[in-house]
Amino acid sequence: MPDAQELHLKSSLVIELRRQIEGRKLTQTAAATILGIGQADLSKLLRGGLRGTSVERLMRMLTAFDQDVEITVRPHPKAGEGGRITVTPVPA
Repeated sequence: MPDAQELHLKSSLVIELRRQIEGRKLTQTAAATILGIGQADLSKLLRGGLRGTSVERLMRMLTAFDQDVEITVRPHPKAGEGGRITVTPVPA
């Protein structure tokens, strides 16, 4: 898939978003209110409907749950292989 890396990044962010919602024992309705989106839109997102939602928007959703999102840029250890994008959640 040409957009596999982007979809992997988005899914990693949604997994963390789900962890935040479940960790706070929120209903989808309550979580959607915090995020400023409709419950149906949140449900679609949590079920894997990633298209149409940007990485930036997902990061903003995490900050609405008082999470810091850090972006680190560093050289890839093997030059010429291209870089990669990863999400590393901090253990609770």
